[in-house]
Amino acid sequence: MPLPFQLDHINLWLLEDTDGWTLVDTGLANDATRGIWLKIFADGFRGRPVVRVLVTHFHPDHMGLAGWLTDQWRAPMWATHGEWATARMLSLDQTAALRDAHMAFYRRADFPREILDDLAALGNVYATRANPPPATMHRLREGDRVSIGGREWRVIVGTGHSPEHACLYCEEAGVLISGDQVLPKITPIIGVWPTEPEGDPLRLYLDSLRQFANLPEDVTVLPSHGLPFLGLAARIRDIEHHHHRRLDHALKACAEWVTGWELLNKLFTRSLDLHQKTFALGESLAHVHYLMKDGRIVREMGNDGVFRYRRA
Repeated sequence: MPLPFQLDHINLWLLEDTDGWTLVDTGLANDATRGIWLKIFADGFRGRPVVRVLVTHFHPDHMGLAGWLTDQWRAPMWATHGEWATARMLSLDQTAALRDAHMAFYRRADFPREILDDLAALGNVYATRANPPPATMHRLREGDRVSIGGREWRVIVGTGHSPEHACLYCEEAGVLISGDQVLPKITPIIGVWPTEPEGDPLRLYLDSLRQFANLPEDVTVLPSHGLPFLGLAARIRDIEHHHHRRLDHALKACAEWVTGWELLNKLFTRSLDLHQKTFALGESLAHVHYLMKDGRIVREMGNDGVFRYRRA
């Protein structure tokens, strides 16, 4: 399914079920994606209904049309509670409190005034890209077994990229639907965000990768971005190495006191648009918070209300 970003697609999965289809993830809430789904409804379902919409996590390219699809087919949504609740909150919250929390987060990072103004003008971006998910859902939990088309899929819940990301593993088929938790060429965004400004998501993410260690080496991985791949264990080692390398870079970038804005510009030297700058800050802080918890970086807030970081 196309995405209007630099990362220009998301893989959505149709699993043939006993009495219809299970959809895994949904795409962004926009007219283009709805139009593609309507064509699939007409041409691709062989006259069989959607019986379940299963969503890996709350990000809008995955959750965006969950509410619309479940309404279209009167089908239940399956997700972990943390992902469903986060999507409900972010898609419905238009309060000043949410806006103020976001702006305070970026002020503490010392974002320039013109960028703060641009962010304030955008408002709740999530709500523009994701419709509210349904008010009810079927909860997925770690270790649950989901029967789809006569095959059993085990739920593996990952953290760090999102609160309770659901992956699906079918031993019989030798297939892992990894969502964004493990991608073949890029690493998923691991960021500190305004809604959890003191989080340590990188530690959660690296810890959660261990859950895949016992899967067979020949498992076929179906990611949300990029092509299906083999070699899960080797890919996980690559991801771990990448983040430990970025931790070293972050530590060196904090040789002297730096703000969040200065740090992201040290770690990301290419040109970034507004959306990418917020992601770059989130990723930079994820590495710094990991190092803070390990006692290798210290943080102070100045009289100007800005956080600064330095190697301990």
